[in-house]
Amino acid sequence: MLKDEVKRCRQRLSDGGIEDAAFEAVCIAEYITGFDRTRQAVHADDELSEAQKEKFYSITEKRLTHYPLQYLLEGWSFMGIDLCVGEGVLIPRDDTEVCARLCLDYLKGKNRAKAIDLCSGSGAIAIALEKFSGAEVTAVELSEKAFKFLEKNIKLNNSKVSPVLGDVFKCYSDFPDNSFDLIVSNPPYIATDELKGLQAEVQFEPMSALDGGADGLIFYREIVKNWSGKLKSGGALVFELGENQAKAVAEMMKPQGFGNIRTELDFGGTQRAIIGTMLDK
Repeated sequence: MLKDEVKRCRQRLSDGGIEDAAFEAVCIAEYITGFDRTRQAVHADDELSEAQKEKFYSITEKRLTHYPLQYLLEGWSFMGIDLCVGEGVLIPRDDTEVCARLCLDYLKGKNRAKAIDLCSGSGAIAIALEKFSGAEVTAVELSEKAFKFLEKNIKLNNSKVSPVLGDVFKCYSDFPDNSFDLIVSNPPYIATDELKGLQAEVQFEPMSALDGGADGLIFYREIVKNWSGKLKSGGALVFELGENQAKAVAEMMKPQGFGNIRTELDFGGTQRAIIGTMLDK
């Protein structure tokens, strides 16, 4: 019965050291049966097919290797938006909502705004901006694997985001100056030496989406230097930040003409996002 498989899955995950075993067992059951938490209760005594039982077993065992739950489920939700994820693309995280909401607050009331999301990955930020603000959004991603997920997610959400396969260190020359109201990026920001110390699940994610160079700041430097001129006067630059990076990034932004620089905290009290506006040119 369904309830027995869920219980077995939960116990196995718990015994294997998976922190939120109860939540994950419900997620796995929904993936296999199509029943959400409420419907799982209604269908608790349903008999499962052998194929479904085998799937419970194989997914549970793979999760015990710390292979990410989101990859096993082939998708995850960001701000209520369903996204396909898998090997080769960074998993959307709740902390990134802080960055996305800063963008949405800035775009509020702006008609026909143009925005660009650099290092877009799955397209989480880009699709959220287009969906909730109506802005014309371009999404730039270098990795061909991640780009496939970006295209798939745009299609899945009937989004009008324009995907661009490109290197943010180079493709800035493809865009005219003074063309965007908003530039946003959740770039790789982990210092190279710290990558090997990340939790086991993260080790399955693409290192190229995490590695921010020796000090974790290389992408911020390059984006501030090369992309600031692409903003209109009064336009905004928004970044997601790693821990203790706010001051360094703010100091990069000031000489490029940014003012009104402020940060936003995540749920854990970390300065997780920064915004600055381009003063009159």
